[in-house]
Amino acid sequence: MVEADHEDGGYDRNKELKLLDETKAGVKGLVDAGLTKLPKIFVHDNHKVNVSSPSSSSSATNVSIPVIDLGSLHEEANSRHEIVQKVKDAGEKWGFFQVVNHEIPESVLDEMLDGVRKFHEQDAEMKREFYSRDITKRVFYNTNFNFSTSEVNWRDTLYCLLAPGPLDPHQLPSICRDVIIEYLNHLKKLALTLLELLSEALGLEGNYLKDIDCAEGIFMVGNYYPPCPQPELTWGLSSHTDLGFVTILLQDQVGGLQVFHENQWFDITPFPGAFIVNLGDMMQLITNDKFMSAKHRVVAQKVGPRVSVSCSLRQHVQNECGRMYGPIKELVTKENPPIYKEMKMSDLVKLVYTTKLDYDVSSPLKHFRL
Repeated sequence: MVEADHEDGGYDRNKELKLLDETKAGVKGLVDAGLTKLPKIFVHDNHKVNVSSPSSSSSATNVSIPVIDLGSLHEEANSRHEIVQKVKDAGEKWGFFQVVNHEIPESVLDEMLDGVRKFHEQDAEMKREFYSRDITKRVFYNTNFNFSTSEVNWRDTLYCLLAPGPLDPHQLPSICRDVIIEYLNHLKKLALTLLELLSEALGLEGNYLKDIDCAEGIFMVGNYYPPCPQPELTWGLSSHTDLGFVTILLQDQVGGLQVFHENQWFDITPFPGAFIVNLGDMMQLITNDKFMSAKHRVVAQKVGPRVSVSCSLRQHVQNECGRMYGPIKELVTKENPPIYKEMKMSDLVKLVYTTKLDYDVSSPLKHFRL
């Protein structure tokens, strides 16, 4: 791909997108080719990038997202009550928290990150067979899922719809197949624990969110952010909210993740062995805005690669006949009437995949408000 002149007024964006797409090598392919200047398709609005640079004020650096220790969860009633209260506070004020002592061995976490890294760093020919823009596939890889409707970010991604099953293991890339299956077995248990805590934090029975199928779908995203030659011009991942009910994020120690809180961007410092948990748009919808789906983004960096594994509890586009979701009736009163209409998860997925959204202006949930 030719390095584009940022000042070229005659540049054809669609042509550049097509050229990149046809390589089936993604951003990693550009780096491997020795790129030193960003193609124009990656260059975002300079004002937006510069104005929204990482937080540097003392108030920002002294504040961090809540950390919740799950180690004492089964010890005594008071411990569980305290954890539930922390989850409630985090859900209402941040939409983000970290969990530690979650019982998933650190060796499994390291192997999962390494598996995603190996997939993206293997020979380009091996990856090409998985390259696709067909979002109905259970397993595929590409660069930037919403290629034509959004800013182009500095990352490549492996997508795996791990649940609902049955998942054919042979659909998974052989280079990371075994560790994905092992990781999924551990993750399912953690997901159910988190849904129990969130249910209780809402004043509901512990099985409530599980019983309305919030854990039915698990969509795994393995992101790879290569070192960027001009990180001041682009994002690793633009500002957005997640679609599902809950996202469980595993990241390496490179850093770059930021969350928007009280009109400010905050860095999320990587913590070895911890998961980042954030609540998505569907959780905000069914809780009638009691819990929030917070904007977040990833800064492009000269260091790298940065690797992350995001598992979202959500149905996907295949779920055409799926359950209808609206605000939970137990959370709705005359004083707190429903804010959102009933809809299917697939309605939200399709909207985000096909529409140009500006998260700095509003959330995709505005399309489902009553």
